[in-house]
Amino acid sequence: MTANRNRWLVGTVLTLALAAFLSISLLPLLGGNGTRRGGEPTEANPTATDPASVQAELEAQARGYELVLEREPDNQTALQGLVDARIQLNDIDGVLGPLERLVELNPDVPDYAVLLAQTKQQLGDLEGAAQTYRQVLDQQPGNMNALQGLTVLLVQQNRPQAAIGLLQDTLKTAEQVQAEGATAGIDTVSVKLLLAQVHVEANSPGQAIALYDETIATAPEDFRPVLAKALVLQEQGEADTAQALFAQATALAPAQFKDQIELMSTQNQAAPTTGSESVDPLEPAPATEGSAD
Repeated sequence: MTANRNRWLVGTVLTLALAAFLSISLLPLLGGNGTRRGGEPTEANPTATDPASVQAELEAQARGYELVLEREPDNQTALQGLVDARIQLNDIDGVLGPLERLVELNPDVPDYAVLLAQTKQQLGDLEGAAQTYRQVLDQQPGNMNALQGLTVLLVQQNRPQAAIGLLQDTLKTAEQVQAEGATAGIDTVSVKLLLAQVHVEANSPGQAIALYDETIATAPEDFRPVLAKALVLQEQGEADTAQALFAQATALAPAQFKDQIELMSTQNQAAPTTGSESVDPLEPAPATEGSAD
């Protein structure tokens, strides 16, 4: 295998594809195009380009939402707006409180809980993040946002085997539920793609390719396993086979991904692979709060 940077190229591309297909981005949930109720702060002026002006306007928005919450502590529009404003201000500590309240008020909305877990993870509360991800998965074993979040957390902690176990258990759950004649609600194709990605990180490309082949056979119209297999084979020096798969992935992919895949195939051919420059895009998470069990 080549450098870690090249290994995680598979993860980077697959994550982008999963995000597009699984709607992983949670920020649209928090506003940005909605209409605020009367008496509540409005959105920042989209024409304001001066950073200081934008900063001041966001701070004023945040203060406005805080004033609304002093009168109405459970006003969800204000809570959402405050979270959104503080995210844009890069005030991650300030996101925690209103987001926790949104989770309490909306126990059946897993997106809030996943965003809370991501926030805890960024703040170094790994145990809290893992617990929140698992709470979502207890209710929805097939929630891909939570599965991907917990998988990334475990891999960042250099615990790929724990991530593999998590995903294998999810696939077993899907099989058991389907055997009972019920609908599992688990996207097994996406889970297998995520599992293959972890195998790549764990230096087991053969197992990853086997999963890609299995997924290609069961979901022949899905470009993601074809693309991921192409990247792994290219990394292993099988350029001709990889290029054929890149072409196949381009043909299968939605229009918005075609140019990206074609560019990727040519860029990777020219990319340096010197081991001395190995850098993981996913930096290890802080270990001060303990590992995610």
